[in-house]
Amino acid sequence: MSAGADVVVVGAGIIGLSAAWRLAQRGASVTVVDPAPGSGASTVAAGMLAPVTEARIGEEPLLRLNHASLTRWPAFAAELEEASGRRIGFRTDGTLMVGLDADDRAALDDLASRHRAMGLEVEPLRGREARRLEPGLAPGVRAGLLAADERSVDPAAVVAALEVAAAGAGVALVRAPVARLVLSPAGDRATGVALGPPAPYGEGTGPGAPAAGDGRELAAGTVLLAAGARSGFVPGLPDHVRPPVRPVRGEVVTLRQPTDDPLVTRTLRGIVHGSTIYLVPRDDGRVVVGATQEERGWDTRPTAGGTYELLRDALSLVPGLDDAELVGVRAGLRPGSPDHLPIIGWTALDGLAVATGHFRNGILLTPVTAEAVAALLSGEPGPDEVRPCDPRRFAGGPVATGTVGS
Repeated sequence: MSAGADVVVVGAGIIGLSAAWRLAQRGASVTVVDPAPGSGASTVAAGMLAPVTEARIGEEPLLRLNHASLTRWPAFAAELEEASGRRIGFRTDGTLMVGLDADDRAALDDLASRHRAMGLEVEPLRGREARRLEPGLAPGVRAGLLAADERSVDPAAVVAALEVAAAGAGVALVRAPVARLVLSPAGDRATGVALGPPAPYGEGTGPGAPAAGDGRELAAGTVLLAAGARSGFVPGLPDHVRPPVRPVRGEVVTLRQPTDDPLVTRTLRGIVHGSTIYLVPRDDGRVVVGATQEERGWDTRPTAGGTYELLRDALSLVPGLDDAELVGVRAGLRPGSPDHLPIIGWTALDGLAVATGHFRNGILLTPVTAEAVAALLSGEPGPDEVRPCDPRRFAGGPVATGTVGS
């Protein structure tokens, strides 16, 4: 095996890179392995930092976690921009939720009642008040809710900045696939990863399956799985520590509006004839419109139907966007977990930790996840809000512990 690192991180999306950066800042030697850094869900995401408008009754632990991470974002953004010398599109405009017709207004009123029941602050607005904030809204908009404290960021810019900041902190990036997890001779500890052609995700991962590839091996004191929806499908991963994540497909459309006279100036979330949609502006005039949510396995092909639905609802909400440039259509795979909480912490296999399952909140949860991983892998307690994310809630039994370099 190659000379060992303290930590090998599998996955160079926003979660893997931010955790690697924080670990390196603590003095750990870190190697990140990914054949195409930033090519997964991270750069398809719209970048809403929206704990209020994403809140659901019954998901209070997730709400607390989301809020804890939002409070960390201003300092995290400033530090990342300084460390990388790059702007990441951090915006503080808030989120405006609106309803288009009478039924949509009733749905919005119901949403406001549920937010009040959860103790969340939203400001009710009449239709004309919403249009005063966003003049590009359709005349038929009946009502709105303003979540003034929500933020947004450009995920692709964050990933690019994290690559620079992590490299500056000493993180090594290996652009290669992981063929398999390497275990100790007794099979009771993760000791690194092997590089090479991987088995197709979801295949060859059961007990006794042949190892894929015969490339070099990277030794590590700790292996961190942060490969999004693919985290549970790394070959060689023992079944009893396999994180129960699944791919949830999401499709987005990107438009470009004039920067000198933008129609969308803050994040908009609309209820349009019963359908939900969001529009997230970027500083360079782009507007991300999303997003579909489908259980379609590993299929990341954009579809005509998904694109039509997104454009139809976006133009119903902001009619002037019919003259906007169509920049692109993309689909990505969110890492869903059974209870919608991420999976963060040590597994029952010594030397193996996970940070995955962030579903719709991966961008929002980046600062708190990175902080938690760096603390836990250094033998320290993580933030209290991360405790419900412990992997043992699925597997049962004691969770292995350790520190980087052990």
